[in-house]
Amino acid sequence: MLEMTRGEFEELVAEALDRIPPELTRLMDNVAVFVEDEPPADDPELLGLYEGTPLTERGEWYAGVLPDRITIYRGPTLRMCESREDIVAEAEITVVHEIAHHFGIDDARLHALGYG
Repeated sequence: MLEMTRGEFEELVAEALDRIPPELTRLMDNVAVFVEDEPPADDPELLGLYEGTPLTERGEWYAGVLPDRITIYRGPTLRMCESREDIVAEAEITVVHEIAHHFGIDDARLHALGYG
């Protein structure tokens, strides 16, 4: 397994977020991004997780709720990658994948777009 500190990994995630086009980030609403070392024990290979209400499902009732949460998991990403370049690429793919869920894009469409 490759080694990378949590701080270094958080920086890669921040850089991936910075590469999201501004016209998309302006549309993101009430969402926070976190880095955690490991996913839940029942899904040890999980790279990222979106928890919340996608923008496409929000209505008049959507007010005063906690922010949606995007979590990127460091451990499984490091275990699956063979180089630092792989980690950078996988972190970016995972960030885009989870942000897409925030926009209401499902896994089937993401797989078709190459963000599986």
